[in-house]
Amino acid sequence: MTITENWSKRIGRQRDWAWRGWQTRYTYLRSSQKHDPSKPPLILIHGFGAAIEHWRNNIPVLSQSHTVYALDLVGFGASRKVATDYTVNLWVEQLYDFWRTFIGQPVVLVGNSIGSLVCMTAAATYPHMVEGIIMLSLPDVSILRQETLPKWLQPIVMGIENAIASPPLLKAIFKILRHPEVVRRWVKIAYVNRAAITDELVQILAAPAQDKGAARTFHRLFKSVRLPQFSPPAKEVLPTLNIPILLVWGRQDCMVPFAIAPSVASLNPKIEFVPLDNVGHCPHDESPDQFNAILLDWLEANFNQAKAVERIESKCFKSVIEEAS
Repeated sequence: MTITENWSKRIGRQRDWAWRGWQTRYTYLRSSQKHDPSKPPLILIHGFGAAIEHWRNNIPVLSQSHTVYALDLVGFGASRKVATDYTVNLWVEQLYDFWRTFIGQPVVLVGNSIGSLVCMTAAATYPHMVEGIIMLSLPDVSILRQETLPKWLQPIVMGIENAIASPPLLKAIFKILRHPEVVRRWVKIAYVNRAAITDELVQILAAPAQDKGAARTFHRLFKSVRLPQFSPPAKEVLPTLNIPILLVWGRQDCMVPFAIAPSVASLNPKIEFVPLDNVGHCPHDESPDQFNAILLDWLEANFNQAKAVERIESKCFKSVIEEAS
């Protein structure tokens, strides 16, 4: 992707950061408003096969009131395609070390698809880092298999997955999948709004697949996402969270079926569930004006000045109770 002044205004100030000796990319855009402690910074976490650029229609709008950061997870975007075992916990550690290095104050996490799993797990693992999370669909493998596949079909599906998981075959498949026209066909499955499927979007999704080590990363990801240790189950994690949660799900999502959304939403009473009509797997990009408005309204409702005072008083009261006991 060619970086121009105009492009930088759309996705922020890009930087490289060495994490565990691996090159990773992040970006940020400071809030254009006077500093307001009630408005926490946002960290945007992309989904499978995506990158920072996938937030190009959100960063400029959100940064008008909040400082915004976005990461390319290891293995994706312009971050290095490393030879490692890919898990949600790996990306959570990347996110936490990034937060500790560059931010150091509580944030709101925004994730799409796999990025939602990272947000959920980070909130449970490092509660002092996270004040709230926004999840755009949640591809929990355990829920997907349990609620969308009949029990008799599950071993058949797993058998097929194992059969095509050999490195030579996956390498051949990957060479086909990374072609821009094939990427465009995949995007048509994820997006309902055909007008949103632009040449720019196809380039954003196809370009990282040409990087050195991309085929190896694809093989490792294909293997890891099917394993129980890839991510903590949402049914175990979400009920433990005591923070504001926004769950946005497109009714026409074919990648992570909308049918499981009510089950996910019922896991925690703090979840505000917003279904979107005529929207697929990537609401933030397919319907950015609608999503940006929903997100900003939710932030205002949960993190305005009065809420900030309430949170501070609650923390102080908790500290007094702990000291007394």
